[in-house]
Amino acid sequence: MDTENKLHWENIYQTKDTTKVSWYQENPEVSIDLIKDISLPTDVSIIDIGGGDSLFVDELLKLGYEDITVLDISETSLEHAKIRLGEKSQHINWEASDILDFNTNKKFDLWHDRAAFHFLNDKIEIETYVQKVTNYLKPNGYLILGTFSEDGPLKCSGLNIHRYSEEEMTSVFKTNFTKLKCIKKDHITPNNSNQNFLFCIFQKME
Repeated sequence: MDTENKLHWENIYQTKDTTKVSWYQENPEVSIDLIKDISLPTDVSIIDIGGGDSLFVDELLKLGYEDITVLDISETSLEHAKIRLGEKSQHINWEASDILDFNTNKKFDLWHDRAAFHFLNDKIEIETYVQKVTNYLKPNGYLILGTFSEDGPLKCSGLNIHRYSEEEMTSVFKTNFTKLKCIKKDHITPNNSNQNFLFCIFQKME
């Protein structure tokens, strides 16, 4: 694990109000709408990468999904989510891990990431991530990926990020995935600044 990276995120979640951080979403509508678009049944297995203290898991529970894993490098962020959810948190599988170190025997029907992928700037790290998605998604499973677009910020939380165009993101996953749809969406941060995101949904080939 990248200890420096872990310490960075632990410090963020230990010292900041997560309803005030730039990535906070009161309603993760784009991700939920994409799930509704593919009519994903409620008995599927879902993993949220970099989910931390996000409200995405809350929305999944409201929709009736029962097999949910939330992964984040920050244990503090996961503890915040557990406290928020109360008894409902017992129905979630919580994984405190850097995604690059994550290993599991489980296969998922949906891999969702609005938080982690664009922090990977190194080619080997990106390739490792793609291989993990490929390994841990079931055949015909879905990948929903949100990153800063080419019109988005250059940094997030003080860290450099990799901005993506639809063409580049499609190219990164072209070997084992079919692109179904990409959309751009402005995210208005709690301090009222604008961040342009690219969301793409892919389906893994058999």
